[in-house]
Amino acid sequence: MEAALQTDIQHCYHCGDTCNDGPLVAHDKVFCCDGCKTVYELLEENNLCTYYTLEQNPGITGKQPVAESRFAYLDDAGVETQLISFRNDSICKLTFYVPQMHCSSCIWLLENLFKLNSGISASTVNFLRKEVSITYLHQQTSLRDVVQLLARIGYEPAITLADTDGKKTNQPNRAIIFKLGVAGFCFGNVMLLAFPDYLAGEGAMETYGQFFSYLSLLLSLPVLLYSARGFFTSALQGVRQRQINIDMPISLGLVALFAMSVYHIVFRLGIGYLDSFTGLVFFMLIGKYFQQKTYDTLSFDRDYTSYFPVSITVLKEEGEEESVAVRNLKVGHRIRIRNQELIPADAMLLRGQAMIDYSFVSGESEPVEKVVGEVIYAGGRQVGESIELEVVKEVAQGYLTQLWNNTIFSKNEEQSMGTYANAAGKWFIIVTLLVAAGALAYWVPRDTNMAMKAFTSVLIIACPCALSLSTPFVHGNTLRIFGKNKFYLKNTEVVEKLAKIDTVVFDKTGTLTEASAAELTYTGKALTPEQLQSIKSVLRHSTHPLSQRIFEGLLGETLEVQQFQEYAGKGLVGEVAGQLIRIGSASYIGVSASQVKEALKTTVYVSIDGVVLGYYTFYNVYREGLKDILHELSDKKMAVLSGDNDHERARLRELLGQEATLNFNQSPVQKLEYVQQLKNEQQHVLMVGDGLNDAGALRQSDVGIALTNSITNFSPSCDAILDATSFNKLGQFIRFSKKSMHIILASFAVSLVYNVVGLTFAVQGLFSPIVSAILMPISSLSVIIFATLSVRIAAKRAGL
Repeated sequence: MEAALQTDIQHCYHCGDTCNDGPLVAHDKVFCCDGCKTVYELLEENNLCTYYTLEQNPGITGKQPVAESRFAYLDDAGVETQLISFRNDSICKLTFYVPQMHCSSCIWLLENLFKLNSGISASTVNFLRKEVSITYLHQQTSLRDVVQLLARIGYEPAITLADTDGKKTNQPNRAIIFKLGVAGFCFGNVMLLAFPDYLAGEGAMETYGQFFSYLSLLLSLPVLLYSARGFFTSALQGVRQRQINIDMPISLGLVALFAMSVYHIVFRLGIGYLDSFTGLVFFMLIGKYFQQKTYDTLSFDRDYTSYFPVSITVLKEEGEEESVAVRNLKVGHRIRIRNQELIPADAMLLRGQAMIDYSFVSGESEPVEKVVGEVIYAGGRQVGESIELEVVKEVAQGYLTQLWNNTIFSKNEEQSMGTYANAAGKWFIIVTLLVAAGALAYWVPRDTNMAMKAFTSVLIIACPCALSLSTPFVHGNTLRIFGKNKFYLKNTEVVEKLAKIDTVVFDKTGTLTEASAAELTYTGKALTPEQLQSIKSVLRHSTHPLSQRIFEGLLGETLEVQQFQEYAGKGLVGEVAGQLIRIGSASYIGVSASQVKEALKTTVYVSIDGVVLGYYTFYNVYREGLKDILHELSDKKMAVLSGDNDHERARLRELLGQEATLNFNQSPVQKLEYVQQLKNEQQHVLMVGDGLNDAGALRQSDVGIALTNSITNFSPSCDAILDATSFNKLGQFIRFSKKSMHIILASFAVSLVYNVVGLTFAVQGLFSPIVSAILMPISSLSVIIFATLSVRIAAKRAGL
């Protein structure tokens, strides 16, 4: 019989879901809902059913109906202006983030949108970033039509308040790609023009040498003026701040190399060293590109607008609903908030049972019940039935906005001059100038021409190309290893800061604990299967989150419930099979305060026919592998900052040890102040959190890590994003950061060897084009290879 039932299970042709509620048969296909059937018919009508041949069941489920009235806010000219990146008399261009994108079929369908809407002229997909760039003819179709089309086929773009409030996420800087392209083109051609000087006889050089020299000089100008400009700008900024960074000796070496080459060409002393000049810039730009390439798909700097919806349902006097842009909400507007929707502005509850989850703002894990007439602050999330509220403050004036805009949450972005490369650069330029001056002083009394040649040669050969490549390539490979393990760093400087960490501060709710899970235990008289069935039947009619958690933990079918009632803030009552079932708080059930054994814990009592049988207790579920993580971090000072009460103090003390600091009932400002206090004590602080309530502490810490269950979801402002599945590797990441620092020191040693060899030639005046062409690229390539292989070997040994 069971086997027969299994064979009868049918799956939706579009999305692959099981058709539990009865399949819909159309066009000889089976669909789970009208949404999937509609999408199929839309694709078939436009001859796009190739979509289904690329992947098995590629579609997105259409069970959630798309209320196209939700997109009315897109008719607002102000919203349209903020979303569109380019507009002229005929076309508009924009880019949407589409989180539903998951396979090759998605790419194919999204790049064929023009077949579904003739007003769309082109669409291009960036799969890694889950973005689709769309060009449409605004005289034939509208922005709203484009978004509605995407929603109808299951790819509704994620549009937040940040997108329509002039705070778009920065697009990746592509300037370095263009600079690298120019440098690579010029380097290749200059090298070709230099070959006759290396390999041909004097006759060829007498005929073509001067022409090749000036052609090489012409090719080198774009490299000097465009590709290498970043090095000169950085060096100049360092001088203005009275600090020397690694780009200062690089800039001196490049200027000396180019000037010496011009001198040789103009006075017909040779073709100069332009091949080495363009090659150095090319190799160093590769290092910078490798450094920038890391994870530009993630946003590490977010504010509250990145979390807020872009539109909200406003109730009109006639009872009609209208979708209005959040930024257009006014005081007095009546709004409807549905289950799991975020409240975007401070508002007063008018109707409905409000259970507000404030974990997003305060870190408190349990929903807070609000009564009619009470003000609910922005940032709360409704859990349960829909509620009606009246806006009392505009979005820009709300509690959450003021909290975020508080200057105490601003991080002092100091110039990072403390990296290994910059520290080395400071001493490097001092030594280089001393050696150059020494060579000049030695040769001037003996040979003036040789003195100038030796002086410029020292500046040229001592250009710290290998030194400058050590750090970005080691860090770049380190970030790549971290990325493979779902740990994404904002920039390479975070690696060095992570290696210095001596204090780790954790948020509790959603960081140490699983945000969506809770351990449920029952204490009291043993319940019979019939009693459990009756309890579950009553719980079924409640939308309260605690009721739903207990309901999900009970097995079996439900029975009919008579005279069910739910009392806000108290509990439930209902009659099942002639028995009166009461479920709720201790006071509601009739348990005196002296009899309550779990006063600080979340408890739900149960009574049948007036007899108290027992109570359910909710415990936080701590993340898997937490004990191992804490053991690996045992050499560091640890602390926990929680917005919850202290009912988990004993369990946390057991996990973290007696020396750990545990602070409960912490507001966002208190968390931030605690981190500041640690930094004032000269401690290097790592903060690990997950919510907006942790944003201030994350920004003020030396390294702030935002833990998330999905790296493409929004996360608070931070220095790194850690996927929750890799949380158990946190200790390994910190150790590997220290190992990366050792590899950088080893790379410096390799670079130092080459510079000593080069300077030996330079001070003797033996520097020549052939030496430059061979020694400099080899030194750069060897450092790159050494850094890459060393990091890979170290990662393999570390188990990453």
